[in-house]
Amino acid sequence: MSSEHVVFFDTTLRDGEQSPGCSMTTQEKLTMAHALEDLGVDVIEAGFAMASEGDFAAIATITQAIRKPRIASLARAKKEDIEMASRALQFAERARIHVFLASSDLHLEYKLKIGRSEALDLCGESVRLARKLCDDVEFSPEDATRSDRDYLVEMVRIAVEAGATTINMPDTVGYSAPEEYGQMFREVRERIPAIGEKGVVLSSHCHDDLGLAVANSLAAIQAGARQVECTINGIGERAGNAALEEIAAALYVRGDRYGVESTIKLDQLYPTSEVLGNLITFRPSPNKAVVGANAFAHESGIHQHGMLANPLCYEIMTPQLVGVARTNLVLGKHSGRAALRHRLEQLGFSVSREELQHVYYRFVALADRKKNIYDQDLIGLLPDAIRMRRGEPVAELE
Repeated sequence: MSSEHVVFFDTTLRDGEQSPGCSMTTQEKLTMAHALEDLGVDVIEAGFAMASEGDFAAIATITQAIRKPRIASLARAKKEDIEMASRALQFAERARIHVFLASSDLHLEYKLKIGRSEALDLCGESVRLARKLCDDVEFSPEDATRSDRDYLVEMVRIAVEAGATTINMPDTVGYSAPEEYGQMFREVRERIPAIGEKGVVLSSHCHDDLGLAVANSLAAIQAGARQVECTINGIGERAGNAALEEIAAALYVRGDRYGVESTIKLDQLYPTSEVLGNLITFRPSPNKAVVGANAFAHESGIHQHGMLANPLCYEIMTPQLVGVARTNLVLGKHSGRAALRHRLEQLGFSVSREELQHVYYRFVALADRKKNIYDQDLIGLLPDAIRMRRGEPVAELE
Protein backbone atom coordinates (compact mmCIF):
# COMPACT_ATOMS: atom_id res chain seq x y z
CA MET A 1 0.00 0.00 0.00
CA SER A 2 1.43 3.42 -0.98
CA SER A 3 2.12 6.10 1.61
CA GLU A 4 -0.18 9.08 2.03
CA HIS A 5 0.92 12.36 0.51
CA VAL A 6 1.73 15.38 2.69
CA VAL A 7 1.22 18.73 0.99
CA PHE A 8 4.10 21.16 1.55
CA PHE A 9 2.67 24.68 1.78
CA ASP A 10 5.55 27.15 1.66
CA THR A 11 4.94 30.59 3.16
CA THR A 12 8.48 31.97 2.83
CA LEU A 13 7.15 34.73 0.55
CA ARG A 14 4.35 35.72 2.92
CA ASP A 15 4.88 34.88 6.61
CA GLY A 16 8.63 34.62 6.15
CA GLU A 17 9.05 37.77 4.10
CA GLN A 18 7.07 39.95 6.50
CA SER A 19 9.59 39.40 9.31
CA PRO A 20 12.42 41.89 10.01
CA GLY A 21 15.34 41.67 7.61
CA CYS A 22 13.50 39.40 5.17
CA SER A 23 11.65 41.78 2.85
CA MET A 24 12.04 41.11 -0.88
CA THR A 25 11.32 43.00 -4.06
CA THR A 26 8.97 41.54 -6.66
CA GLN A 27 11.94 40.30 -8.71
CA GLU A 28 13.53 38.72 -5.64
CA LYS A 29 10.22 37.03 -4.77
CA LEU A 30 10.05 35.66 -8.31
CA THR A 31 13.60 34.30 -8.01
CA MET A 32 12.64 32.59 -4.75
CA ALA A 33 9.41 31.26 -6.27
CA HIS A 34 11.37 29.58 -9.08
CA ALA A 35 13.63 27.96 -6.46
CA LEU A 36 10.57 26.73 -4.53
CA GLU A 37 9.11 25.29 -7.74
CA ASP A 38 12.39 23.46 -8.39
CA LEU A 39 12.32 22.20 -4.80
CA GLY A 40 8.94 20.57 -5.41
CA VAL A 41 6.64 22.42 -3.00
CA ASP A 42 2.93 21.89 -3.61
CA VAL A 43 1.65 25.36 -2.64
CA ILE A 44 3.40 28.73 -2.64
CA GLU A 45 1.78 31.42 -0.51
CA ALA A 46 3.03 34.32 -2.61
CA GLY A 47 1.84 37.14 -0.38
CA PHE A 48 -1.03 39.06 1.17
CA ALA A 49 -2.70 40.84 -1.76
CA MET A 50 -4.43 43.49 0.35
CA ALA A 51 -1.31 44.36 2.35
CA SER A 52 0.36 46.54 -0.29
CA GLU A 53 0.66 47.27 -4.00
CA GLY A 54 3.99 45.45 -3.89
CA ASP A 55 2.45 42.28 -2.49
CA PHE A 56 -0.35 42.39 -5.08
CA ALA A 57 2.19 42.86 -7.90
CA ALA A 58 4.39 40.04 -6.61
CA ILE A 59 1.48 37.60 -6.44
CA ALA A 60 0.29 38.54 -9.93
CA THR A 61 3.81 38.23 -11.35
CA ILE A 62 4.39 34.84 -9.75
CA THR A 63 1.07 33.45 -11.02
CA GLN A 64 2.18 34.18 -14.59
CA ALA A 65 5.64 32.64 -14.24
CA ILE A 66 5.11 29.64 -11.96
CA ARG A 67 2.94 26.78 -13.17
CA LYS A 68 3.58 23.63 -11.14
CA PRO A 69 2.75 24.66 -7.55
CA ARG A 70 -0.62 26.08 -6.55
CA ILE A 71 -0.36 29.82 -5.79
CA ALA A 72 -2.11 31.22 -2.71
CA SER A 73 -2.86 34.69 -1.38
CA LEU A 74 -3.73 35.43 2.23
CA ALA A 75 -6.89 37.39 3.00
CA ARG A 76 -8.61 38.56 6.15
CA ALA A 77 -12.26 37.60 6.59
CA LYS A 78 -13.28 40.77 4.76
CA LYS A 79 -15.01 41.19 1.41
CA GLU A 80 -12.42 43.62 0.05
CA ASP A 81 -9.49 41.36 1.05
CA ILE A 82 -11.01 38.30 -0.56
CA GLU A 83 -11.87 40.11 -3.78
CA MET A 84 -8.37 41.61 -3.94
CA ALA A 85 -6.84 38.16 -3.48
CA SER A 86 -9.01 36.84 -6.29
CA ARG A 87 -7.85 39.60 -8.64
CA ALA A 88 -4.19 39.00 -7.81
CA LEU A 89 -4.64 35.27 -8.55
CA GLN A 90 -6.64 35.63 -11.78
CA PHE A 91 -3.81 34.36 -14.01
CA ALA A 92 -2.83 31.42 -11.80
CA GLU A 93 -2.90 27.94 -13.33
CA ARG A 94 -4.19 26.77 -9.94
CA ALA A 95 -5.17 29.30 -7.29
CA ARG A 96 -6.03 29.26 -3.60
CA ILE A 97 -7.55 31.95 -1.39
CA HIS A 98 -6.39 31.59 2.21
CA VAL A 99 -8.86 33.24 4.60
CA PHE A 100 -8.03 33.72 8.26
CA LEU A 101 -10.03 34.93 11.26
CA ALA A 102 -9.14 34.94 14.95
CA SER A 103 -10.77 32.26 17.09
CA SER A 104 -9.29 32.96 20.53
CA ASP A 105 -11.17 35.17 22.96
CA LEU A 106 -7.99 37.18 23.47
CA HIS A 107 -7.77 38.11 19.79
CA LEU A 108 -11.51 38.60 19.37
CA GLU A 109 -11.77 40.98 22.31
CA TYR A 110 -8.57 42.99 22.05
CA LYS A 111 -7.62 42.85 18.37
CA LEU A 112 -10.90 42.59 16.47
CA LYS A 113 -13.21 43.90 19.20
CA ILE A 114 -16.04 41.58 18.20
CA GLY A 115 -17.93 38.80 19.96
CA ARG A 116 -17.95 35.09 19.30
CA SER A 117 -21.28 35.10 17.46
CA GLU A 118 -20.20 37.84 15.06
CA ALA A 119 -16.97 36.00 14.34
CA LEU A 120 -18.86 32.82 13.45
CA ASP A 121 -21.04 34.80 11.02
CA LEU A 122 -17.94 36.37 9.46
CA CYS A 123 -16.35 32.95 9.09
CA GLY A 124 -19.26 31.54 7.13
CA GLU A 125 -19.75 34.62 4.98
CA SER A 126 -16.09 35.00 4.06
CA VAL A 127 -15.54 31.35 3.19
CA ARG A 128 -18.69 31.28 1.04
CA LEU A 129 -17.54 34.40 -0.83
CA ALA A 130 -14.05 33.00 -1.35
CA ARG A 131 -15.50 29.73 -2.61
CA LYS A 132 -17.57 31.62 -5.21
CA LEU A 133 -14.39 33.19 -6.50
CA CYS A 134 -12.05 30.19 -6.23
CA ASP A 135 -12.55 26.43 -6.06
CA ASP A 136 -9.73 26.00 -3.55
CA VAL A 137 -10.24 27.81 -0.23
CA GLU A 138 -8.22 27.43 2.93
CA PHE A 139 -9.53 28.71 6.26
CA SER A 140 -7.39 29.38 9.33
CA PRO A 141 -8.79 30.07 12.80
CA GLU A 142 -5.96 32.30 14.01
CA ASP A 143 -4.54 31.50 17.46
CA ALA A 144 -6.27 28.11 17.36
CA THR A 145 -4.10 26.62 20.10
CA ARG A 146 -5.23 29.25 22.63
CA SER A 147 -8.90 29.06 21.64
CA ASP A 148 -11.72 27.49 23.61
CA ARG A 149 -11.92 24.02 22.12
CA ASP A 150 -15.72 23.88 21.75
CA TYR A 151 -15.72 27.27 20.04
CA LEU A 152 -12.84 26.28 17.76
CA VAL A 153 -14.72 23.16 16.71
CA GLU A 154 -17.82 25.24 15.94
CA MET A 155 -15.85 27.72 13.82
CA VAL A 156 -14.15 24.92 11.87
CA ARG A 157 -17.53 23.20 11.37
CA ILE A 158 -18.98 26.40 9.88
CA ALA A 159 -15.96 26.85 7.58
CA VAL A 160 -16.27 23.27 6.32
CA GLU A 161 -20.00 23.67 5.69
CA ALA A 162 -19.32 26.94 3.84
CA GLY A 163 -16.98 25.15 1.43
CA ALA A 164 -13.44 25.33 2.82
CA THR A 165 -11.29 22.63 1.21
CA THR A 166 -8.40 22.97 3.67
CA ILE A 167 -8.59 23.76 7.38
CA ASN A 168 -5.39 25.08 8.91
CA MET A 169 -5.16 25.21 12.71
CA PRO A 170 -2.16 27.41 13.50
CA ASP A 171 -0.08 27.62 16.62
CA THR A 172 0.16 31.33 15.92
CA VAL A 173 2.34 32.28 18.88
CA GLY A 174 4.35 29.06 19.29
CA TYR A 175 2.57 28.23 22.56
CA SER A 176 1.61 24.58 22.09
CA ALA A 177 3.46 21.38 22.99
CA PRO A 178 3.55 18.45 20.53
CA GLU A 179 1.22 16.17 22.52
CA GLU A 180 -1.51 18.78 22.88
CA TYR A 181 -1.13 20.07 19.32
CA GLY A 182 -1.61 16.57 17.95
CA GLN A 183 -4.57 16.00 20.26
CA MET A 184 -6.28 19.13 18.89
CA PHE A 185 -6.17 17.66 15.38
CA ARG A 186 -7.48 14.29 16.54
CA GLU A 187 -10.35 15.91 18.44
CA VAL A 188 -11.40 18.19 15.58
CA ARG A 189 -11.41 15.24 13.17
CA GLU A 190 -13.50 13.13 15.53
CA ARG A 191 -16.02 15.87 16.34
CA ILE A 192 -16.56 17.02 12.75
CA PRO A 193 -17.34 13.95 10.58
CA ALA A 194 -17.81 16.21 7.54
CA ILE A 195 -14.01 16.69 7.41
CA GLY A 196 -13.57 13.06 6.45
CA GLU A 197 -16.76 12.85 4.41
CA LYS A 198 -15.83 15.84 2.22
CA GLY A 199 -12.13 15.03 2.03
CA VAL A 200 -11.13 18.28 3.72
CA VAL A 201 -7.38 18.51 4.30
CA LEU A 202 -6.19 19.45 7.78
CA SER A 203 -3.10 21.64 7.95
CA SER A 204 -0.55 22.70 10.55
CA HIS A 205 1.14 26.10 10.80
CA CYS A 206 3.59 26.44 13.69
CA HIS A 207 5.78 29.21 15.06
CA ASP A 208 9.00 28.61 16.91
CA ASP A 209 8.74 30.80 20.01
CA LEU A 210 9.54 27.83 22.27
CA GLY A 211 11.63 26.00 19.69
CA LEU A 212 8.86 23.47 19.07
CA ALA A 213 7.62 24.41 15.60
CA VAL A 214 9.02 21.39 13.77
CA ALA A 215 8.12 18.98 16.59
CA ASN A 216 4.55 20.34 16.63
CA SER A 217 4.28 20.06 12.84
CA LEU A 218 5.39 16.43 12.95
CA ALA A 219 2.92 15.74 15.77
CA ALA A 220 0.14 17.18 13.60
CA ILE A 221 1.12 14.89 10.73
CA GLN A 222 0.98 11.91 13.07
CA ALA A 223 -2.48 13.06 14.13
CA GLY A 224 -3.77 13.17 10.55
CA ALA A 225 -2.74 16.56 9.16
CA ARG A 226 -1.88 16.18 5.48
CA GLN A 227 -0.64 19.68 4.82
CA VAL A 228 2.27 21.35 6.62
CA GLU A 229 2.95 25.08 6.39
CA CYS A 230 6.59 26.07 6.68
CA THR A 231 9.37 28.34 5.40
CA ILE A 232 12.88 27.93 4.04
CA ASN A 233 15.45 28.30 6.85
CA GLY A 234 12.53 28.68 9.27
CA ILE A 235 12.26 32.44 8.71
CA GLY A 236 9.11 34.18 9.93
CA GLU A 237 7.53 36.35 12.59
CA ARG A 238 9.47 36.61 15.87
CA ALA A 239 11.43 33.33 16.29
CA GLY A 240 10.26 32.11 12.89
CA ASN A 241 8.14 29.34 11.38
CA ALA A 242 8.63 25.60 11.17
CA ALA A 243 11.63 25.00 8.89
CA LEU A 244 10.71 23.22 5.66
CA GLU A 245 14.10 21.53 5.34
CA GLU A 246 13.89 20.04 8.84
CA ILE A 247 10.38 18.65 8.32
CA ALA A 248 11.25 17.19 4.91
CA ALA A 249 14.43 15.56 6.21
CA ALA A 250 12.66 14.16 9.28
CA LEU A 251 9.88 12.62 7.18
CA TYR A 252 12.51 10.94 5.00
CA VAL A 253 15.03 9.80 7.62
CA ARG A 254 12.26 8.66 9.99
CA GLY A 255 9.96 7.29 7.33
CA ASP A 256 9.55 4.26 9.58
CA ARG A 257 7.77 6.48 12.09
CA TYR A 258 5.75 8.85 9.91
CA GLY A 259 4.92 6.71 6.87
CA VAL A 260 4.11 9.61 4.53
CA GLU A 261 5.64 10.89 1.31
CA SER A 262 6.06 14.26 -0.35
CA THR A 263 7.18 15.79 -3.64
CA ILE A 264 10.08 17.64 -2.02
CA LYS A 265 13.38 17.05 -3.84
CA LEU A 266 15.70 16.61 -0.90
CA ASP A 267 18.88 17.35 -2.86
CA GLN A 268 17.50 20.85 -3.51
CA LEU A 269 17.16 21.73 0.20
CA TYR A 270 20.61 23.24 0.61
CA PRO A 271 20.64 25.03 -2.79
CA THR A 272 17.22 26.56 -1.97
CA SER A 273 18.49 27.68 1.43
CA GLU A 274 21.42 29.34 -0.34
CA VAL A 275 19.08 31.18 -2.74
CA LEU A 276 17.16 32.64 0.20
CA GLY A 277 20.36 33.53 2.06
CA ASN A 278 21.50 35.55 -0.97
CA LEU A 279 18.21 37.48 -1.08
CA ILE A 280 17.69 38.49 2.55
CA THR A 281 19.96 40.04 5.16
CA PHE A 282 21.04 36.92 7.04
CA ARG A 283 21.85 33.24 6.63
CA PRO A 284 21.03 30.34 8.94
CA SER A 285 22.97 29.89 12.16
CA PRO A 286 25.98 27.56 11.63
CA ASN A 287 24.39 24.95 13.91
CA LYS A 288 21.06 25.08 12.05
CA ALA A 289 19.80 21.57 11.33
CA VAL A 290 20.12 20.23 7.76
CA VAL A 291 21.38 23.41 6.05
CA GLY A 292 23.65 25.11 8.59
CA ALA A 293 27.37 25.40 7.84
CA ASN A 294 28.17 22.96 10.66
CA ALA A 295 25.35 20.48 9.94
CA PHE A 296 27.86 18.11 8.31
CA ALA A 297 31.05 19.33 9.98
CA HIS A 298 33.03 17.42 12.61
CA GLU A 299 35.92 18.67 14.75
CA SER A 300 35.96 16.30 17.73
CA GLY A 301 38.70 13.67 17.38
CA ILE A 302 36.38 10.89 18.53
CA HIS A 303 33.74 11.91 15.99
CA GLN A 304 36.28 12.29 13.20
CA HIS A 305 37.74 8.85 13.87
CA GLY A 306 34.23 7.35 13.74
CA MET A 307 33.41 9.23 10.54
CA LEU A 308 36.54 7.95 8.83
CA ALA A 309 35.71 4.40 9.90
CA ASN A 310 32.04 4.64 8.87
CA PRO A 311 30.08 7.89 8.34
CA LEU A 312 26.97 6.24 9.83
CA CYS A 313 28.68 6.50 13.21
CA TYR A 314 27.83 10.20 13.41
CA GLU A 315 25.69 11.13 10.38
CA ILE A 316 22.09 9.91 10.06
CA MET A 317 21.93 11.15 6.46
CA THR A 318 24.54 11.88 3.83
CA PRO A 319 25.30 15.52 3.00
CA GLN A 320 24.59 14.70 -0.66
CA LEU A 321 21.01 13.75 0.29
CA VAL A 322 20.20 17.40 1.01
CA GLY A 323 22.43 18.92 -1.65
CA VAL A 324 25.60 19.54 0.38
CA ALA A 325 28.78 18.60 -1.50
CA ARG A 326 30.55 16.65 1.23
CA THR A 327 31.20 16.10 4.91
CA ASN A 328 33.66 18.58 6.37
CA LEU A 329 36.22 17.26 8.85
CA VAL A 330 37.28 20.51 10.51
CA LEU A 331 40.81 20.53 11.90
CA GLY A 332 41.00 22.26 15.28
CA LYS A 333 42.22 21.73 18.80
CA HIS A 334 39.68 18.94 19.35
CA SER A 335 40.81 16.95 16.32
CA GLY A 336 42.71 13.69 16.60
CA ARG A 337 45.54 11.99 14.74
CA ALA A 338 43.24 10.09 12.38
CA ALA A 339 41.74 13.28 10.94
CA LEU A 340 45.16 14.93 10.69
CA ARG A 341 46.60 11.94 8.79
CA HIS A 342 43.52 11.90 6.51
CA ARG A 343 43.91 15.58 5.63
CA LEU A 344 47.66 15.26 5.02
CA GLU A 345 47.01 12.33 2.68
CA GLN A 346 44.46 14.44 0.80
CA LEU A 347 47.18 17.06 0.42
CA GLY A 348 49.57 14.44 -0.97
CA PHE A 349 51.73 13.73 2.09
CA SER A 350 52.21 10.22 3.40
CA VAL A 351 53.63 10.08 6.93
CA SER A 352 54.79 7.28 9.21
CA ARG A 353 53.39 6.78 12.70
CA GLU A 354 56.42 8.49 14.27
CA GLU A 355 56.26 11.41 11.83
CA LEU A 356 52.53 11.80 12.47
CA GLN A 357 53.14 11.94 16.22
CA HIS A 358 55.73 14.70 15.75
CA VAL A 359 53.47 16.73 13.43
CA TYR A 360 50.47 16.20 15.71
CA TYR A 361 52.19 17.82 18.71
CA ARG A 362 53.03 20.86 16.58
CA PHE A 363 49.48 20.90 15.21
CA VAL A 364 47.86 20.91 18.68
CA ALA A 365 50.14 23.75 19.80
CA LEU A 366 49.10 25.79 16.76
CA ALA A 367 45.39 24.95 17.18
CA ASP A 368 45.48 26.24 20.75
CA ARG A 369 46.50 29.64 19.38
CA LYS A 370 44.58 29.75 16.09
CA LYS A 371 40.84 29.25 15.56
CA ASN A 372 41.02 28.43 11.85
CA ILE A 373 43.64 26.01 10.53
CA TYR A 374 44.24 26.19 6.78
CA ASP A 375 45.98 23.75 4.44
CA GLN A 376 49.04 26.00 4.17
CA ASP A 377 49.27 25.99 7.98
CA LEU A 378 49.41 22.19 7.95
CA ILE A 379 52.04 22.10 5.24
CA GLY A 380 54.10 24.60 7.21
CA LEU A 381 54.07 22.23 10.21
CA LEU A 382 55.74 19.43 8.23
CA PRO A 383 59.46 18.80 8.54
CA ASP A 384 61.49 19.59 5.43
CA ALA A 385 62.08 15.92 4.70
CA ILE A 386 58.36 15.20 4.40
CA ARG A 387 57.71 18.24 2.24
CA MET A 388 60.60 17.36 -0.05
CA ARG A 389 59.12 13.90 -0.59
CA ARG A 390 56.17 15.62 -2.21
CA GLY A 391 58.40 17.99 -4.10
CA GLU A 392 57.20 21.10 -2.27
CA PRO A 393 59.57 24.10 -2.61
CA VAL A 394 60.67 24.37 1.02
CA ALA A 395 61.91 27.94 0.87
CA GLU A 396 58.59 29.29 -0.32
CA LEU A 397 56.68 27.56 2.46
CA GLU A 398 58.77 28.71 5.40
